[in-house]
Amino acid sequence: MQKAITLAQIAVSVLLVAVILLQQRGVGLGATFGGGGEAFRTKRGLEKGLFYATIVLSVVFLGLGLALIIVS
Repeated sequence: MQKAITLAQIAVSVLLVAVILLQQRGVGLGATFGGGGEAFRTKRGLEKGLFYATIVLSVVFLGLGLALIIVS
């Protein structure tokens, strides 16, 4: 059981890294300090899907970590 949870956590972590790297660049720390200057816009299409996938994968990763603690 412990091995299966560990393998699942590794798979989810690889997917999470891939989804994070696929997200749009240029919206990071620069906008915090007054950079950017873009108008407000909403997420659409693939960008919105990647955003939700990041949230879901991070919750699954956290759940697997807690399950691993409980099992061991």
